[in-house]
Amino acid sequence: MSDARKTGGRVQLVLVAAVFLGPLALAAYLYFAGQGLAPEGRTNNGSLLQPIVNLPEALPGSSLHEAGEGRWVLLYADSGPCEEACRNALHTLRQSRLMLGKEMDRVVRIFLHGNTLPDTVWLADEHGGLMTLQDGSLGDLLENERPASLEPGGLYLMDPLGNLVMYFPPDLDPQAMVGDIRHLLELSRIG
Repeated sequence: MSDARKTGGRVQLVLVAAVFLGPLALAAYLYFAGQGLAPEGRTNNGSLLQPIVNLPEALPGSSLHEAGEGRWVLLYADSGPCEEACRNALHTLRQSRLMLGKEMDRVVRIFLHGNTLPDTVWLADEHGGLMTLQDGSLGDLLENERPASLEPGGLYLMDPLGNLVMYFPPDLDPQAMVGDIRHLLELSRIG
């Protein structure tokens, strides 16, 4: 065999090896050198509640279980009279559900009020389909499960099994909240 043929065969062998080993070597370099092209982690606009609390276990007699009817629940709790902050939260509750579009039937809105009865005429005019409940034990549980670092007066998301999943701060834009809810609805095989 001639020297030119031997050299040509070696070049082909090196090229074939580079095709298979090159990507592996590049990936190892990027990984170990910290130059990875890994996607940024998904950020939630709401806060995941940890540990997850199952409301049917924690409060077996609560009327919330019937009201949820096996659907996702957006819940707002306010023990005082429904003034400006309460009205803004109910508006956010309504808008976020409407923004879900075809998925909105999977979500129920519930207003947990205290001893002061809300203005039922205003609620019927402005928030048709909103369910109202009075349950002091549930209000206390929600307040205790909200991490102390989070501002009070926000919205809770409960899955169809009765698990408290997320807490959304009161000043959160409804569109940001809807992104989290849509993501959970896509992943959910229930409700």
